[in-house]
Amino acid sequence: MKKKPIPIVPWRAPSLWSFKPYPLLVSVLSLFAFGVGDGLLLQSQLGNSPWTIFNEGISLHTPLSVGGASLVVSVLVLLLWIPLKIKPGLNTVLNALLIALAIDLTRYVVATPPELWQQIALGLAGIVITGVSSAYYLSANMGAGPRDGVMVALSARYGWSVQRARTCIEIFACVSGWLMGGTVGLGTVAFALLIGPILGHALQFLQRRYPQQ
Repeated sequence: MKKKPIPIVPWRAPSLWSFKPYPLLVSVLSLFAFGVGDGLLLQSQLGNSPWTIFNEGISLHTPLSVGGASLVVSVLVLLLWIPLKIKPGLNTVLNALLIALAIDLTRYVVATPPELWQQIALGLAGIVITGVSSAYYLSANMGAGPRDGVMVALSARYGWSVQRARTCIEIFACVSGWLMGGTVGLGTVAFALLIGPILGHALQFLQRRYPQQ
């Protein structure tokens, strides 16, 4: 039996726009956790995630701010959904709202540690939380964020593992952003290299935990 990119789990929603309590709860909690992970990486001060670097690079060559570049990039990535035949869902909307809220709250509550080893630990914790929470929100079958949607589509269409697709996308964003002048740090490189394997292992855990049909 060929394994599917995203495992079938008990909280899997029957449709992309389902409001059933169980999948909705898993989606909300995992997307909020995703934002917490991003916020911890930011507070580690060891470097931003690859897509933040990519947006920063664009802002250096255009009148756009980093936030404005992020919006434009998100729209352009969403346009890729058309040829890849990806359908948006409730999580596509929740992704933008909850992650942004969680990042701001995390940065408000968590201070940057004074010691380098503490910063490294904080950054690694953020990467692990982001990868694991990605597996849970994707498995709810309620759609994905712009970049995660492309990742899942590439995995399904070309037979790539989700780990490989995610790693390729993050490395592309990291290298492209750096070439445009974006700031790359240890945390950036760690995120680009580790997020794919962490997400892949989390999905494999769910596949083993819940026998697939």
